[in-house]
Amino acid sequence: MSSDTGDIINGLRTIVQALRVSSRQAEKTAGLSGAQLFVLAQLATAETLSLNELAVRTHTHQSSVSVVVAKLVEEKLIDRARSKSDARQLVLSLTAKGRKRLEQAPKTAQDMLFEGLQKMAPRERKTLAQSLGKLIATSGMSNKEPQLFFEAASRKKIKKS
Repeated sequence: MSSDTGDIINGLRTIVQALRVSSRQAEKTAGLSGAQLFVLAQLATAETLSLNELAVRTHTHQSSVSVVVAKLVEEKLIDRARSKSDARQLVLSLTAKGRKRLEQAPKTAQDMLFEGLQKMAPRERKTLAQSLGKLIATSGMSNKEPQLFFEAASRKKIKKS
């Protein structure tokens, strides 16, 4: 294995490990998966968001974020209501309980990863995106819709008040 290949694999391992540890820490301290905490944090950046707007902010497909939102609505951490400007549209907002849970939770590795990507020059991000796309395609891993990190495998969450 070439040095570059080893460096790349170790870089991916470091990212995956940080995401896994962060998700476990979120479950332990906030009773939420890292993905759920990440969605709450993105929703906290606006008064209300539609599901599609939230999907854009989380860089995921609407169906993926919808599954996470449903769990958060069930836990009363997110409120779903009709838009005041367009009654046909549903909007999401953080509840007081959701805001409190978010304040008590640790920063997620997903947040750190997004911050790190934003610090990179646009050209570097584009090169990285193209390289990852090529790696995924040549590895035969491109046949699935990406989910939020570790959400599909997450267990039933701990109830916290």
